[in-house]
Amino acid sequence: MGELTHLDGAGHARMVDVTHKQPTVRSATAEAMVRCSDAVVRVLRDGTAPKGDVLAVARIAGISAAKRTAELLPLAHVIGVHGAVVDLEITDEGVHVTATVRTADRTGVEMEALTAAAVAGLAVVDMVKGLDKGTTLTDVRLLAKTGGKSGDWQRA
Repeated sequence: MGELTHLDGAGHARMVDVTHKQPTVRSATAEAMVRCSDAVVRVLRDGTAPKGDVLAVARIAGISAAKRTAELLPLAHVIGVHGAVVDLEITDEGVHVTATVRTADRTGVEMEALTAAAVAGLAVVDMVKGLDKGTTLTDVRLLAKTGGKSGDWQRA
């Protein structure tokens, strides 16, 4: 474990200054799971959700969220999101979300990938909550990142 870079010497929150860093190519992939009832899974597979195309709405919500991460997380840097892909797969348990975000900037896109996965999952919940109030967003986590000073990382 390294030092907590978002704290100053007195323990106060601060935004890390990345001015001196050179832009490099970076990417991050995150996932989330939307767990829902068998009835909702059937509706999703049939494409008959009352609110419309659930996966299309969730995909756009995730991409939009990646681009707005700095507005949501107060110490996140405003960076150029140069690529964002949100994939959604209907499984027997619900919808598995995978988001990959890429940039050529001074800091990584881990938070952008996590935000994209989480918001895409929340969009699924929003689209099906009328059918199943028990629908749950779970397991939002980083899977991998590349680039930057700390190098590549992949979840075991």
